[in-house]
Amino acid sequence: MAEPAGAPPLSAGALLRRMLRRHRGRLLGSYALLSLWHVCEALVPVAIGIIIDTGIATGDLTAFAWGALGLCVLMGVLSFAYRYGARLGFTAVQREQHALRLEITGRVLHPRGARTGLLPGELLSVATSDTDAVTYVVRQLGYAVSAVVAIVGAAAYLLWLDVWLGLLVLVGVPAVVGLTQVVSPVIARRSSTEQAAVARAAGMATDLVQGVRPLAGVGAQRTAVDRYRDASGRAARAAVRTVRGWGVLAGTTTGLSGLLLSAVALVAGLRALDGGLTLGQFVAVVGLTQFLAEPVGMLAEVGAHAAASHASAGRVGAVLRTPHLVPGGDAQPTPRPTVRFDRVVSGPLAGLDLHAAPGELVAVVVDDPAASDALVAVLNGEAVPESGAAHLGGAPLHTLAHDRRRETLLVAHHHVDLFEGTVRFNVDPAAGAAEDRLTAALDASAADEVVGSHPDGLDRRVRVSGALSGGQRQRLALARALTAERPVLVLQDPTSAVDAVTEQAIAAGIRSLRHSPGSASTTVVITSSPALLQQADRVVLVVDGRTVATGTHADLLAREDYGRAVLR
Repeated sequence: MAEPAGAPPLSAGALLRRMLRRHRGRLLGSYALLSLWHVCEALVPVAIGIIIDTGIATGDLTAFAWGALGLCVLMGVLSFAYRYGARLGFTAVQREQHALRLEITGRVLHPRGARTGLLPGELLSVATSDTDAVTYVVRQLGYAVSAVVAIVGAAAYLLWLDVWLGLLVLVGVPAVVGLTQVVSPVIARRSSTEQAAVARAAGMATDLVQGVRPLAGVGAQRTAVDRYRDASGRAARAAVRTVRGWGVLAGTTTGLSGLLLSAVALVAGLRALDGGLTLGQFVAVVGLTQFLAEPVGMLAEVGAHAAASHASAGRVGAVLRTPHLVPGGDAQPTPRPTVRFDRVVSGPLAGLDLHAAPGELVAVVVDDPAASDALVAVLNGEAVPESGAAHLGGAPLHTLAHDRRRETLLVAHHHVDLFEGTVRFNVDPAAGAAEDRLTAALDASAADEVVGSHPDGLDRRVRVSGALSGGQRQRLALARALTAERPVLVLQDPTSAVDAVTEQAIAAGIRSLRHSPGSASTTVVITSSPALLQQADRVVLVVDGRTVATGTHADLLAREDYGRAVLR
């Protein structure tokens, strides 16, 4: 998957500004039409007042008919202006949400990986809830712009009718909006806390569902449920606090705007009583005061919505800025690549030496699982040695061009990932393997038993948390690695979940498939399995992160430290 076009936004503000820039055409059209809609709504009570004064009060039927026709046209204009203005804004919002989700997906699923540190459920929350919240401010901004235009238009009409009425609106509305903004920072903080708590709870729920069987196996269901209940409770409390903040904002806005508009209506009534306003003008002012409650409320809420969107934009931006697991480079390995480690120091590795030439099957016995993971990280290019040298085909592993690394090297981790689909899709996701290669890989990994044990064969459906055993899943993952047919293949504990008989068959299968006479394939197996160690050309023993011996399995059995690592 290619990198998104352009550098990812550096901040929440930059992401929001980019969003406005890349949808500026639609948004300008939307804001213009929404402004027209709001102005027309403000003109409705004015038009009614004119009809009262020119048609009803005078009894002029012609004036009344023209006024009624004009009111119908006004209602039609405001209806279509809102319809198409809202459609343009909604289209911009949906396109931006889609674009952000694609960027997040592209970052997370990039071949070089992403070091997010988030649980899968948290990433899902960012890609759904946060992208929705980021774009919500776009529509609110449109309503805020139209509200300002409508309020200014209403104030201009009131100024024309009476200076005090106009000044009351021009001064009072900004005062009400300003006072309500005291609550906005509180809502922003609570919204950010709520989003983080909900994301954490979603992440724990995803992990809990995926790990139901292992938890049941060790009797830890109650502990896991208690942890999730605690996280869910924190999310619920955060949500209640956020809603309470919105309630305070709504109540404050309604109360203050109600006082302001009551004052406007009172002044208008007094002016009507002393003859300063006609009946129609008084009706128009009362209608305007009712109308103004809506745009004043929109202006009061826009700050809180903007703050919540800013918080979500920060979370989205953090994912988009996530560094890659594997650094980029442009080095090219030689056509017949050799794996070579010289005194490599990286984390628990404290001086590891390793050499695997084309055609060799080399096994590595590591006494510490952390050192095994560190070795895999260096081989995969995810970790750069602190000292020493780690080369593939004469080039440092971390400097390899990514496409050449993928064509040359495949690292199959101990952790098994299967996908929703068929057995065939899981073994050959790219659908590029010849049928004989696929069959050979299934035989070598003993996964042919998984295929043969079901009437659907290769079309057997596989689920991420389905009924396959750990050993079956491991064999399918090994078959996938063998089907890929890379010049260099690294396997980490590929037979830890299978029985001894199957392990013997797999060891012989790997040897036969990848290391037939004349083969230039290189295979590095990190394992303590005697069956695999017997098939290796050489075995490298790593103790305390350091290479302490190299030889065949039979030669090394005389060592006490090797016996402890292998015969346990």
